[in-house]
Amino acid sequence: MARNWVGRVGWTILAVVLLLLLVLLNWEALSARAGPPPPPHAYRADITRDEWGVPHIHGRTDPDVAFGIAWAHAEDDFSTLQDVLAMTRGRYGAIAGQDGAKVDYVYHLLDARGTAERHYAALPADVRALLDGYASGMNRYAASHPGEVKLARLFPVNGMDIATGFVLRQPFFFGLDHTVGPLVAGDPLPDDGGPRLDGKPQPDYAHGGGDLIPQPGLPVQTTPGPLPLGEDGALAGSNAFAIAPAKSDDGVTRLVSNAHQPWRGGTAWYELVVQSDAGWHMAGATFPGMPIVALGHNDTLGWTNTVNRPDLTDVYRLTLDKAGTHYRMDGKWLPLERHTVILPVRFGPLELPILKTVWRSVHGPVVINARGAFAFRYAGIDSIANVTEYYRLNRARNLAEWQAALRLQGVPSTNFLYADAAGNIADYYNAGFPLRKPGQNWRGVLPGDRSDLIWHAKAPFDASPHYLNPASGYLYNANNTPFRAAGSSDLDPARTDPVLGVELDQTNRSIRAAKLLAEPGPIGRARLEAIKYDTGYEREGYVAWMLDAIARLDLRDNQQLQEAQALLARWDLRADGRNPADALAVMVLKDAMKASYNHTPPPDPRALLAFASGHLRAHFGRIDPPLGDVERVRQGRVDLGMDGGGDTLRAATSYNIDPDDGRLLIKHGDSFVMFMEWPKGGAVKSESIQPFGAATTRPTSAHFADQAALFVAHRLKPVHFTAADIAAHAVRRYVVSTD
Repeated sequence: MARNWVGRVGWTILAVVLLLLLVLLNWEALSARAGPPPPPHAYRADITRDEWGVPHIHGRTDPDVAFGIAWAHAEDDFSTLQDVLAMTRGRYGAIAGQDGAKVDYVYHLLDARGTAERHYAALPADVRALLDGYASGMNRYAASHPGEVKLARLFPVNGMDIATGFVLRQPFFFGLDHTVGPLVAGDPLPDDGGPRLDGKPQPDYAHGGGDLIPQPGLPVQTTPGPLPLGEDGALAGSNAFAIAPAKSDDGVTRLVSNAHQPWRGGTAWYELVVQSDAGWHMAGATFPGMPIVALGHNDTLGWTNTVNRPDLTDVYRLTLDKAGTHYRMDGKWLPLERHTVILPVRFGPLELPILKTVWRSVHGPVVINARGAFAFRYAGIDSIANVTEYYRLNRARNLAEWQAALRLQGVPSTNFLYADAAGNIADYYNAGFPLRKPGQNWRGVLPGDRSDLIWHAKAPFDASPHYLNPASGYLYNANNTPFRAAGSSDLDPARTDPVLGVELDQTNRSIRAAKLLAEPGPIGRARLEAIKYDTGYEREGYVAWMLDAIARLDLRDNQQLQEAQALLARWDLRADGRNPADALAVMVLKDAMKASYNHTPPPDPRALLAFASGHLRAHFGRIDPPLGDVERVRQGRVDLGMDGGGDTLRAATSYNIDPDDGRLLIKHGDSFVMFMEWPKGGAVKSESIQPFGAATTRPTSAHFADQAALFVAHRLKPVHFTAADIAAHAVRRYVVSTD
């Protein structure tokens, strides 16, 4: 009888375990809510693929085109599109595990879905129609390819899902991760002052600019996952150049887009050409989940973007009551909003439910850590106006219409560089600056019990630095201060209100660009290409700091480090693959670049030299291998050497180290490159290139990596823009529709 009792208990335990496993295998999908789908509508798009696989999408209406964009992008990279869509539902952890769950936490913390729900109905009807068309294209592709769907009940999606993606990703372009990261980790927050990597004092927001990156001595924890960030969440660079016809050698207006984004993932560029019978016609690139061209040109104008780093985030220390349920505001106690959310975390075949608490106050999101309770507020909070602005930019036909779109101030950050067929060039330091109360130290942590410090409006659009047709005849930006953009026509920073928090620092790329563009003579196509692909460093800032620090090291106790020190002393400050010290220098400067850009603690020179030289000896048998043997562009069977460095105009910003052979596999830097030209009285012409190809996650596609050889050789391919040109280079034509 005792055995029977033990047996029954054993079977009961086994049943409970099996039931628990069954729950952990399926709870997330069963609890998820799909849809509702967009309103029923008939869509049709004609897609033409050229010899490079680039889709040319035509439709009768703009929503038809958006439907086609979704389908074409899904054909080439449905996997990444699903990742992005999962983020808009707070379900990315069910795909990407712990890293995905961190993105889902931010989704809940920022109330991304709530923001979209509150404001979606107020979007203009044509914007909502565009979003619904795109969502319908996603749904149609998912329904037609059920075997590719990797998360149950993700589809159907709707226009609000697409808008939620804009809410979630936009603030990370101006560095919100540098606020969220330290708060979640319980690390100290930035304050004023403190030395920089080059030994100079940090600028102060309230007294002359600066940026929102934490100061040296304060660790940074970045938000992981495929957010719109660059090197480990630290860098999201770019270069841009605009040349007026009077400055060129042939009367052509030129614009170069050289946006630096990760080569894979949720912010990898996707090239396309769109045209509707309603007048929307653009060539350029977009992001996964974006039914609009993010940068590029139409027949009359074009623009590109670079990341800027204005002070757009403010942190407030809250005073909580003993119970921790209320916070003090203007002498009264207000309830602290509290919500418990469930984060799905995939662990092998299981999906673990992790409970997290998110809080909100009248300021915005709140994080409670060992240091206290902190609320933060940021530009673009509780807004989806960026969707409308991007669409209006796409529809602009002249400078006045384009400027009117920018004046919507829906996009809270990023520089816009512009050129057009009329010969205009412009540079707008676009930022949704909070209209802050004067006299406060907005650089530090603010008292959270004063409502007068909670801003609700933006500074006027014209308060931001901007250039229009400078006398120098050129404009540039390489993630540097906007007060260095036009050579002899540079703006005076004293004329910009310092409380705005415009950054004052430079990158090596900006220093090089300023030097090369300022040389006498016209800037024609050949000279502009040479500038864009320049691999030089200037011995200034962090470059000088690091090289000088290594030169000063006493290495008499280490023969091998002495050899590395001597080799670096002979470096010619180029990353062109011609100097034996190139590989060593690129590796040594990588962390120095990150520290300078992020204002984090400077790396130890001896440790860096030891790591870089030791790595090269271990994997190459020498400390002076050719740079092209070390830096590689790899995709499938393609394995090519690359030039450039982390902060050169030919950008190889960051890399993964192959554990098998020690090669540096570039993952971020020069990505989508586009040269745009408007000859006087002639039609627009453009050329472009990407590191891999149009179908970056389809290994069996001919366009998985077919652009790589051109990319590493500094060559471009033609963009087919007109109907006749598209027809002449058509390789495949087909129709997609809801029928």
